[in-house]
Amino acid sequence: MSYFQNIEVQYLLYLLVFLGALLAFSAIAQLLMRGQDEKTAHSHRLQLIAKGASTSDVLALLSTPEKRGIIRNLPFIGDLPLLMRKAGLTIKPGTALLFSFVSAVAVFAVLSPFMWVLYALLASLALCMVLPYLVIVFVKNKRMTELASQLPDTLDFMARGLKVGHPLNVTIEAVSNQMADPIGSEFGVMHDQISYGDDLVDAFYDFAERVDLEDVQYLAVSVGIQHGTGGDLARVLSVLSNVIRDRITMRAMIKAISSEGRMSAYFLSSLPLIIFGFTSFTTPGYFGGVSQDPLYYPMITAIIFLVITNFVVLQKLVRFKF
Repeated sequence: MSYFQNIEVQYLLYLLVFLGALLAFSAIAQLLMRGQDEKTAHSHRLQLIAKGASTSDVLALLSTPEKRGIIRNLPFIGDLPLLMRKAGLTIKPGTALLFSFVSAVAVFAVLSPFMWVLYALLASLALCMVLPYLVIVFVKNKRMTELASQLPDTLDFMARGLKVGHPLNVTIEAVSNQMADPIGSEFGVMHDQISYGDDLVDAFYDFAERVDLEDVQYLAVSVGIQHGTGGDLARVLSVLSNVIRDRITMRAMIKAISSEGRMSAYFLSSLPLIIFGFTSFTTPGYFGGVSQDPLYYPMITAIIFLVITNFVVLQKLVRFKF
């Protein structure tokens, strides 16, 4: 009888592994596999409208999340809605957290019979909670970089429209229809705000708040000043486009010059982990043999603290704010 019970438990573990892997794969696939083919519109906003979503629904999905709700009050993950919004993800933060939690429980149930409970817990949290968060951060950074690189061409596009006599709201609509994501969807949200009666300047300031980029804040301030005092907005946008393009070139030069230092920082930060992993794999008793010593855990704690401090200090030395 115990033999069949063990078989049932084994099948249950296999089922939990399958469900956890399926949930993790679905979450990561939705984050990464967001490609577009030639037959679809290159603006995510236009794709949502083409699928039948109303303009108000699109505006609610793509606009800045409100700073309220249960998730906003939780530690460490309170900024998850805003982070997912910057990453261009329309999945609800609660759904993403549910996927991660269920996957973590499944992975923990699978790993706990084969290793220490604390190690199984840490591994499940790292794979199903920390890794998806890092993926979202990576997608957000990539999207913000693409948006910053599109901004000079977008400003030139708007300046040409203004020079031929088009109003500013018409040029915003033209950008949302003709420019690719992410700038296309962001300008589409601005156009929807203006269409629903929001002030044009407020729409630009909301855009700057959503993406939180310094260059976009310059754009919002320029439009706000021109709207209040008047002037040649087309020339202002052309000058701003040149300034932003020069700033992008300067960032690329600084990144290239500091690449050797950054690689050295990554190597020095990862070297203790590599040595620990290789030693534990080749000689399992090297660290485990002294685990009963009273100084073992204080020394391990001190080493972990020093490794983390080394990583933080090196990152501060090789990262430049420009």
